[in-house]
Amino acid sequence: MRRLLRIMANLFVTLILFVSLAPVLWVFISSFKSNTEILSNALSLPETWSMKNYVTALTMAPIISFYGNSVVVAVSATVLNVMVLSMSSYVLARFYFKGRSALKGLFGMALLIPAAALLQPLYLTMKNLGFYDKLTGLVVCYATFSLPVSMYIFTSYYLTIPTELEEAAYIDGASFYYTYWHVIFPLTKPAMATCGVLAFLGSWNEFQVAMTLTSSTSKRTLPIALLYFKSQFASDYGAMFAATMMVIIPSILVFILLQRQVVDGLVAGAVKG
Repeated sequence: MRRLLRIMANLFVTLILFVSLAPVLWVFISSFKSNTEILSNALSLPETWSMKNYVTALTMAPIISFYGNSVVVAVSATVLNVMVLSMSSYVLARFYFKGRSALKGLFGMALLIPAAALLQPLYLTMKNLGFYDKLTGLVVCYATFSLPVSMYIFTSYYLTIPTELEEAAYIDGASFYYTYWHVIFPLTKPAMATCGVLAFLGSWNEFQVAMTLTSSTSKRTLPIALLYFKSQFASDYGAMFAATMMVIIPSILVFILLQRQVVDGLVAGAVKG
C-alpha cells in the first residue's frame, strides 16, 4: 500500500511538472520557428534553429530600453524592500510595544486588497507627488507591495534565532545596532533570499501598475513589451515568442540560483510564527 501511494505521489508530481513546463518549453521551441512552421504544425521542432526572431525582437521594438528599466526597477525595489523589512521585522519579532499586534494585523489585512483596487489611488498619489512616469514611482510601489509577505517571512525567521546570541553580545558590551548588524543580520541570509526572490519576481513580472503609472516608452518596463508586440507585430508570432522568452528567462534563472535559500527560508520561518 505504501509503495502504491509513493507511485501515485510521483505520478502526481510528474503531472504537475509537465503542466508547468510544457507551455514554457513550447514557447521556447516556437521562438526559433518561422511563422509558416508555427501555423502549419505548432508542435513540431524547427527545421532550422535560427536566432532570427530574437534579432527581430531586439531591433524592431525598444526592448533593450524596457529591459534596462525592468532591471533598475526590480533590483532597486528588491533591495529597498529587503533592507527596510529586515530591520523593522526584527523590532516586531523581538520587542513588545503598544500597538504591535494591531500593526501586524494591518499588514495581514493588506494581503486581502487586490492590486487592481489600488490603481486609481496610486495614480492620483504618484501624480500629486511628481512620481508619475518616473522609475522612482515604480520602485516605491513595488517595494511597498511586497511589505506584508516580507514582514511575515522575516518575523517568523527571527523567532527561530535563539535570544541567547543577543544576550551574549549585550553582556560583552555590544550596542543594539552592533548586535543587529554583526550578530543577527548575517544569520538572515535564507530569509533575505526568500523575500528577495519573491519581491524581484513580483516587480519583474508586474504589468498593471507599470502600465498605469508610465506613459512614455523610455520609462516602461519589460512586461509592457509584450503588449507592444501584440499591437505592432500581431502576425509575427516567432518574434512575439522570442520576446516572451526574454521576459521570463531572468525570473527562471533567479529562482534556480536561489531556490535552496528560498526553501530554507520558508522552512525555517514555518517553525515558529
